[in-house]
Amino acid sequence: MASPEVRKAISEAALKYVKPEGKVFEYGTAGFRMKADLLNTVVFAVGLLAGLRSKKLNGQWIGVMVTASHNPAEDNGVKLIDPMGEMLEAEWETYATKLANSPLESIGDAYDELIKEIDVKMDNPARVVFARDTRASGSRLVGVLNAALTATEVEFSDLKYLTTPQLHYVVRCKNTLGTQYEYGEPTEQGYYEKLAEAFKKVTKGVKIQGSLTVDCANGVGGPKLKELVKYLPSAAEGGIDIKIVNDNVINPDSLNFECGADYVKTKQRAPPSSKAGVLDRCASLDGDADRLVYYFVDEGNVFRLLDGDRIATLAASFIGDLARSAGIAQKLKIGVVQTAYANGSSTDYIEKVLKLPAVCTNTGVKHLHHAALRFDVGVYFEANGHGTITFSENALKVIKSSEPQSPAQQHALDCLNGLTDLINQAVGDALSDMLLVEVILAHKNWGPKEWLATYTDLPSRLVRVEVADRSIFKAYDAERKLESPPGLQAKIDSLQSRYNKGRSFARASGTEDAVRVYAEAASRSEADDLATRVANAVREAGAVKEIVQS
Repeated sequence: MASPEVRKAISEAALKYVKPEGKVFEYGTAGFRMKADLLNTVVFAVGLLAGLRSKKLNGQWIGVMVTASHNPAEDNGVKLIDPMGEMLEAEWETYATKLANSPLESIGDAYDELIKEIDVKMDNPARVVFARDTRASGSRLVGVLNAALTATEVEFSDLKYLTTPQLHYVVRCKNTLGTQYEYGEPTEQGYYEKLAEAFKKVTKGVKIQGSLTVDCANGVGGPKLKELVKYLPSAAEGGIDIKIVNDNVINPDSLNFECGADYVKTKQRAPPSSKAGVLDRCASLDGDADRLVYYFVDEGNVFRLLDGDRIATLAASFIGDLARSAGIAQKLKIGVVQTAYANGSSTDYIEKVLKLPAVCTNTGVKHLHHAALRFDVGVYFEANGHGTITFSENALKVIKSSEPQSPAQQHALDCLNGLTDLINQAVGDALSDMLLVEVILAHKNWGPKEWLATYTDLPSRLVRVEVADRSIFKAYDAERKLESPPGLQAKIDSLQSRYNKGRSFARASGTEDAVRVYAEAASRSEADDLATRVANAVREAGAVKEIVQS
């Protein structure tokens, strides 16, 4: 149990806040996320839990990130980061939900109950490091977090403004410092130095063509990319020419407004502010810089998106080639992890052209990350551009200890070595992934047109169906099939069989009373028609309010 002094401090600190009436909070894939003015008591609860998580893990550093990523400026959120820079352990999501919904007047009791339930040794130290994105509400919420950590006598460090992946990086570095798994210097500068050093190593002997225009969603990625550029070789030195746009962090309301990765992916067009010319490479980050998508305008002035599926296939192709060139392909199991939303053409390309296994998991980065860890080299990206590449202990050992038999093998091994540092293995990182894409395109001597030509996406359509109760829609087989409502899956199977290359699935939203219907087929009209018919079947299966095309 907590000491009487700590109990008293928790109660006194909690009394400063008011819990929103009738609101039920749930810790999801993105932690807690909602309108910023509802978050005070939630952030307080997260502060309490972060200290307990650290104590449970014998004083390892736990991260807390205050961000709402690609959401509008008036939203905010908070999530916990585990010691190796990964998402919070699933079991602890339940504890976070329980604590966030506890009445304020008895939060000390709820805290003590959790101590007993989780069996926390309260004499263990507790260490927490936190940061925030550029939202106007961030400062207030960090103050609430500070109050909870102070009340529970936790040692903490406030890193001010960081991208979400930078905080993940720092957490992993802090917990591996002085061990054989040391990940880097646990500072923002250490992050830039590690990426820049790896970038120089991997671009040795190749030249990056043209420039890259990066839309930073008017979020924290703007100032951080500007800082990173200072550490990279300039275009004149054979480095990279980066043009930064949408980096207005002075006006908080401009965050994610008509710009950013989510805008580009969902609207299927460049931000209105884009002045890019034909075949110019463009990329967009999201509000906390953990997502990345590329795009360009072709000779016919048609917008072309290069999303997470494209980044995954590009990276898997490059790493597979390097492993073969280095003579270690037989020693490494390389695989690609996707979700049901991945375009069917990308899966075919991975399995039939790259000759690599493609695994499908539930939506949500935590599911993809766990699946990726089953490979020596696990490449995973959601279609929205959030993803990374993981290297197992065996992969690192093979890459570092292999004896090259030729200069070509030496070069490939050097490249692979550099990639293990260039890639932020803790979490999807837009800045790290951007450098990775630039490196690969330079090695292949490709522009965006050649990258797009690797395979042709099947036309697809995503439809959102508002329902009275999403809980009746229960999925299985990595969310590709429904077990309930009864009979609905049989209808979907029958509908998709009528279309050339038809594939469709329906899954309940994780955050709202809606069902998302995805459909793809050989032609645009068939994909649209299939999506509409499946959405109608969903509507008939549950009390539905509205179908919203997207």
